[in-house]
Amino acid sequence: MILVVDSGSTKTDWIALTDDGKSLFQTQTLGLNPQVLSREILRERIVNNFELYKHRKDVKALYFYGAGCGTERPRVLMRSVFDEIFTQATDIVLKEDTYAALYATATEGERSIVSILGTGSNCSYFDGTDIIQKVVSLGYVVMDDASGNYFGRQLIRDYKFGKIPEVLAQKFESEYDLSSENIKNHLYKNPNPNTYLATFARFIIENKDEEYCQSVIKEGLSVFVEHQIVLQFPDAKDIPIHFVGSIGFYLQAELKEVLNSFGLTAGKILKRPIDGLVAHHKEHILAK
Repeated sequence: MILVVDSGSTKTDWIALTDDGKSLFQTQTLGLNPQVLSREILRERIVNNFELYKHRKDVKALYFYGAGCGTERPRVLMRSVFDEIFTQATDIVLKEDTYAALYATATEGERSIVSILGTGSNCSYFDGTDIIQKVVSLGYVVMDDASGNYFGRQLIRDYKFGKIPEVLAQKFESEYDLSSENIKNHLYKNPNPNTYLATFARFIIENKDEEYCQSVIKEGLSVFVEHQIVLQFPDAKDIPIHFVGSIGFYLQAELKEVLNSFGLTAGKILKRPIDGLVAHHKEHILAK
């Protein structure tokens, strides 16, 4: 059995395949970001899944693409968790989630820019053969523009500073526990503060026709496009720009408008990369 895994900070998609590429089962767990989660929590989220625990000794190879796996230390942590659980796996490959987005959207031999707009955000250049990462993300505290946690942070700040229109603010507080104690507990005491912030993005998506929400959305997307795309890549106006992630997917009308204002062209916009990721493995790995 082969496991192909796409993991963000919020959720993780797992698909089990036979050696000839037939699907055995699909399942989902909470996100597995080794940058923000302890070894114990990572392990717990996997073994608490019935399908994964049941088939843990049947896994011969595992291909994991995850948020937080861009540097060596978190990859080592994630690898140790997998080694403990999937004891019969002789081939474990770990790459950052950028590769999942690339395999799901880009065309081999053609230049493109591939971005992730989900709980977090990042952007990479594909020269037709290899990924070129000019800026290494420093995570949700100082980067992640236009991500779910970015919009959540903006909403909370504006609410606390009284910048949200009164009617919209009342609706906001009726749907969430916005007490200072609750917010601070999630941000400074509980795991996954970035995922917690991203839960508020649902509100801005559901109310995106409101003038205030449009302003926050356009500003966030503009900052992302200017810094991550325009300033990084001189040929950005000549190639398609692909997006993967729920924020890009649900705000694609606004995203296309902002891209157009910069003279850029949207390529594929996918909510989840898992289907394209599986197709890539069937064609390039299992077929060999």
